[in-house]
Amino acid sequence: MAQKRHTPEQVVNKLREAEVAIAEGSTVSEAARRIGVTAQTFYRWRSIRSADVIEVLAELMVFRGVPDPIRSDNGPEFKAPAVRE
Repeated sequence: MAQKRHTPEQVVNKLREAEVAIAEGSTVSEAARRIGVTAQTFYRWRSIRSADVIEVLAELMVFRGVPDPIRSDNGPEFKAPAVRE
């Protein structure tokens, strides 16, 4: 079976479609099947990586300046050592 790569735009569109299906009462497995991916791929697409958080925070700091405190919910994407530096 050939591996298919999705563009970022395709991923966003498929995630939106899956979220609608889940809101309508479908399970994650059913929603993932509906968009043509496995449940594992769906969960991986939904995860936020620490590098993504660092990139967004850096852009915000350039745009708005460095904040005094930064508060987080201590999700796994905020616990990475690179984020704490």
